[in-house]
Amino acid sequence: MRALRMQTVWPFEVLVLDSSSTDGTPELASQDGCRVVSIARSDFRHGGTRQYAAELATGTDTLVFLTQDSFLAEADALRRLTAALEDPSIGAAYGRQVPRPGASPIEAHARLFNYPPVSEIRSLGDATRIGFKSIFFSNSFGAYRTSALRQVGGFPPQLNFGEDTVVAARLLQGGWRIAYVADATTFHSHPYTCREEYGRYFRIGQLHVGEPWLLHSFGRPTGEGRKFVASEILYLCQHSPWLIPESMFRSVLKYLGYTRGRRSPQR
Repeated sequence: MRALRMQTVWPFEVLVLDSSSTDGTPELASQDGCRVVSIARSDFRHGGTRQYAAELATGTDTLVFLTQDSFLAEADALRRLTAALEDPSIGAAYGRQVPRPGASPIEAHARLFNYPPVSEIRSLGDATRIGFKSIFFSNSFGAYRTSALRQVGGFPPQLNFGEDTVVAARLLQGGWRIAYVADATTFHSHPYTCREEYGRYFRIGQLHVGEPWLLHSFGRPTGEGRKFVASEILYLCQHSPWLIPESMFRSVLKYLGYTRGRRSPQR
């Protein structure tokens, strides 16, 4: 909340959906003036929970989503992100995620690769140019035009992964554009273990087999994957060459996780 309170613009309402945490988060959020809504931990799903939040946040033209581990990096991050929606053709915008302090080189590269320092606006036509990358989006720091989100049916409640990708694809197909705002930054990265890396790509595989229209409409992400691996090895050569074997091992785990996930539909 400290980073949020430092913002040059203040939200009409701060809604905290808490999945039965026991670390004092609901109490602290309430003391800070937030509206806290608790749900059972077993009921949490990335798609369903965010859709529930969108339905609770009535009377607003813009919805901004932040995860609990995303810390706004500067005082005008929120203003810069939401300013993108002043363009009536923009249905959603997401900010730049930079590595958290103390991030490992492998962790840092993932953010540097996926969140470059140059802003861009993407439309459906960009699918022929950059393929699956055209629907890249993140709800860790993302803003939606409420009317656009409703027009495409909101977040798929059954999804427990990739709900932001699905909505981004629907927005482009619905004639909206998506903005990546590189000067609206937040600290957000993950020190994934090898097991967690495998699990993440397992869920990506599940998403792609469960929503086959994503691949049919925007192409397979294999080309982007190869670029990522090459970029990571180059980055590690320059910064931490002793981590290259671990990087290659993780790449194998990602492939195995994705392949296994495509054989296991989401539940």
